Amino acid sequence: MEQDDYLLIKKMAKKQKFPHLLGSKWTAKQKTWGWRHFQVINRKNQGRFIFAEMVASCDETVRFWINAQQFKDRSLWQPGWQTLEEMNQPEEEFEIL
Repeated sequence: MEQDDYLLIKKMAKKQKFPHLLGSKWTAKQKTWGWRHFQVINRKNQGRFIFAEMVASCDETVRFWINAQQFKDRSLWQPGWQTLEEMNQPEEEFEIL
């Protein structure tokens, strides 16, 4: 194996999953502990799993850990802080030119 190949493989192995997780804002599709709007305040790598510590935007005493993989499920979480009206609108379809 050449040195360049080795460095590329090593770099790929260290690529961080969910690099922008910390500080990201999310809207729960259903109320969670009485709230919908949350922000990621901490992350934890545990083996092959990544966990995010969430805090409710309107009540800092409401905190919980979630497997970050769940953010990929749009039936559970929407990125950003969405209003109920925005969440209930059908997703826009874009035509690729």
